[in-house]
Amino acid sequence: MSWGETTVLIDTSPELRLQCLANDIRRADAVLYTHHHIDHLAGLDDLRRFNDLQRRTIPCHGQPDTLTRLRAMFAYAFEDDPEYPSAKPRLTLHQIDGPLLLEGLRIVPIPLLHGRLPVLGFRFGRFAYCTDVSEIPDSSWPLLEGLDVLILDALRLRPHPTHFHLDQAVEHARRIGAGRTFFTHIAHEILHEEINRRLPPGMALAYDGQRIHTE
Repeated sequence: MSWGETTVLIDTSPELRLQCLANDIRRADAVLYTHHHIDHLAGLDDLRRFNDLQRRTIPCHGQPDTLTRLRAMFAYAFEDDPEYPSAKPRLTLHQIDGPLLLEGLRIVPIPLLHGRLPVLGFRFGRFAYCTDVSEIPDSSWPLLEGLDVLILDALRLRPHPTHFHLDQAVEHARRIGAGRTFFTHIAHEILHEEINRRLPPGMALAYDGQRIHTE
């Protein structure tokens, strides 16, 4: 997510460096973590380059379990170990316990369920990002009202225990009623062009490198 000169990353995927190079991402002013599964954390070390470019520490925000997992997986990044002299990312960890204000932008965390695991989506103004979700709790529906753009999980065509499958995603997207909905976290059994032709108006499959502009 970018606004003005500020860029916020959501998660640090294993291929973070490749994604940033491919899409000319040159800033990371903060990181928001949805949850602590490896495919959302493993690229953390690549934040080092943004430390060097911006000459600043990067704040990382997440739920307590996510921060605990980050400290365990990347202990070298958070410990003052004289026997680890190599370069390492300079980060600060911050627990999410309500809306955040980053560089003047209010960010609202959206509690979701990924199977039994509590995870977070994020709302930025009239834009919301909700990946890795299989259920939207009743209390979170009001947080999804009045959206212009929604990014929503749609893993595959068949049901899955911890993700929306495509028909579920379409059903939930209709109820949310965003102006535009883009489905993400797509497995390769979903044929992009074929499925796009079948989706309702205002809905489409997302793709790598896509740029979505909102007011």
